[in-house]
Amino acid sequence: MDLKIKNKVCIITGGAKGIGLGITKLWASEGGIPVIFSRSSMSEELKQELELLCKNFSFYKIDLKNYEQIPNLVKEVAQKYGSIYALVNNAGANDNLHIENSTTQDLIKSYENNLFHYYAMTKECLPYIKKEQGSILNIVSKTGITGQGRTSAYASAKAAQMGFTREWACAFAKDNVRVNALAPAEVMTPLYEKWLLNFPNPKEQYKKIAKAIPLGHRFTTIEEIANTAVFTLSPLASHTTGQILMVDGGYIHLDRALNWD
Repeated sequence: MDLKIKNKVCIITGGAKGIGLGITKLWASEGGIPVIFSRSSMSEELKQELELLCKNFSFYKIDLKNYEQIPNLVKEVAQKYGSIYALVNNAGANDNLHIENSTTQDLIKSYENNLFHYYAMTKECLPYIKKEQGSILNIVSKTGITGQGRTSAYASAKAAQMGFTREWACAFAKDNVRVNALAPAEVMTPLYEKWLLNFPNPKEQYKKIAKAIPLGHRFTTIEEIANTAVFTLSPLASHTTGQILMVDGGYIHLDRALNWD
């Protein structure tokens, strides 16, 4: 299937690891031009991997909580390629800040890492995306819908991102710019693997969580997230906007107590 994204530029924040990297690689594989914004350096291994997929990708090292750097960097991308078609707001991490042991300042710092750059990146990319009648995708989380129990900062940031999604879809429909969100649940990313190591028996903890996922009793793969993300960004999803898409094996909307035995 031709996704009609050949030579279209997509900026992907946090695009060098986990879900972001999955989207980066698939965008390149489908003929698009991925532009990575990441606070970590690009390894030689990753550079070689991407060069096999796309000779024209770009990598910019930036800590996105430094908002003052974003306008010039976005402008640099636009000048280099002549356009920006799409933006994936993805960078961030669950910092597990619980209201009972976190201050208001902790909350603000969490928002600086997980929320505010979604706004800043969208604001700076928007004029270029409008010209292309392109697309914006916010990577959110099921925690913004269900809660998790001890992560007030992250869960509320993800809920706010969903609010951004619906508001921007309304605001920019007249410009034929589509805005959607993708809400993963349990995905085996490097950060998730690191989190599992906090348990005495990580394999057993994985099995316990996977058992609650109705479809296949397994985690969603990064590739499955990327498949939905890239299709949703592409012109083939031309009448899809304002949606919170769940790629989670039915984790949120199906009864987790289903007994298949």
